[in-house]
Amino acid sequence: MTRLIDVSLEVGPDLLVWPGNPGVTITPTSRISRGDTSNVSEIRLGSHTGTHVDPPFHFLDDGTTAEDLSLDVMMGESTVADLRGTPGPIGPAELAGLSLREETTRLLLRTDNSALWTADLHAFPEEYVCLSPEGARWLVDHGIGLVGIDFLSIEVRGAPGHPTHRTLLEAGVVILEGLNLSQVEPGEYTLVCFPLKIAGGDGAPTRAVLLEG
Repeated sequence: MTRLIDVSLEVGPDLLVWPGNPGVTITPTSRISRGDTSNVSEIRLGSHTGTHVDPPFHFLDDGTTAEDLSLDVMMGESTVADLRGTPGPIGPAELAGLSLREETTRLLLRTDNSALWTADLHAFPEEYVCLSPEGARWLVDHGIGLVGIDFLSIEVRGAPGHPTHRTLLEAGVVILEGLNLSQVEPGEYTLVCFPLKIAGGDGAPTRAVLLEG
């Protein structure tokens, strides 16, 4: 029997966001309890809120935007790799040590970051596990078409020129950020993560799930 594992972050006012990005607000505009005919809310959030996809346009002004991303890469066989205990940045040596199957094209990195989502976060962490530019090049060279990580960015904060993002996005690799892999054992799964179809989107929130079995 297939088991479904939700690896998305819950979107709400208390959700951690990248410093400087818009926070989440959910404002009721009509409520049955107030005499309205239905319950409706206005939701305000940034395009890189919670679990989300980075399309090339995020860092490439002539890159593909969210609504034109191919959905083929968003669903299919995916490897969850165990990099807990690795402080990062994750580089070629750490990736080579995973001994990935040659046919692997979707890779989700479970790191110590996932523990952050089960903690009571009140401030943005000073450090988190990320991918180095050299690690990004390794993924491109080894045919990875989608890479996911369990934090709000795959790259170290404040990296000049954003080389990790640019290396991946210039090669057409889809970046899936903000995963919660705290309840996921390393192994093989089917990933389903369709981002919102946002016109001209530089990013798009997504509901990401893994199918096991």
